[in-house]
Amino acid sequence: MSAGTLPSPGPGRPRSVEAHRAILDATLELVAEVGFDQLSVARVARRSGVSKATVYRRWPSKLPLVIEAFSELPTLEAPDNGNLVDDLIALLRQFAEILRDTPLARVLPVLAGECAHDPELSALLAPQIKARRAPLIQALERAVSRSELPPDIDLEASVDVIMGPLVTRMLFTGAEIEPDNVRRFVEAALFGINRLRSD
Repeated sequence: MSAGTLPSPGPGRPRSVEAHRAILDATLELVAEVGFDQLSVARVARRSGVSKATVYRRWPSKLPLVIEAFSELPTLEAPDNGNLVDDLIALLRQFAEILRDTPLARVLPVLAGECAHDPELSALLAPQIKARRAPLIQALERAVSRSELPPDIDLEASVDVIMGPLVTRMLFTGAEIEPDNVRRFVEAALFGINRLRSD
């Protein structure tokens, strides 16, 4: 047995890389189904078909397990189409596709709610959220360099305005966001962010 391979948990059960993937997938499924508070290593082990010991070999508790599982969800890729409108449309279409094709739309509201009273989760999740916002910041910075936006625009607040309607729809209405229908969100956001200035 090589150093990078786990002992087999039993016939027909996933091993090594397969076990790792199964554990992460099970974690996201259970966060969406039962919430963070009711999530347990035992539940993850049962769902993924491995032993609790297999889970604990990789993660000391459910918190780092949840953070890694969340980090494995797809992120936005920064486009550069030469103009801000097309860049934002591409980014929001990506976001809509991720919401449609992954557990993000069910997992993010659970974790966001838990962060309100779990400082440790909030501290670990914050860098993940910041990294996911980075492609939008980059698109806005390029727009500033092309003089499409004023140099003193508040970039962080602008991202909030751009993403806010889609996140609100995801969190509170459950309505699906169609990738082909994001242009109107982009146009409305651009009207608003041009009035934002850094302090």
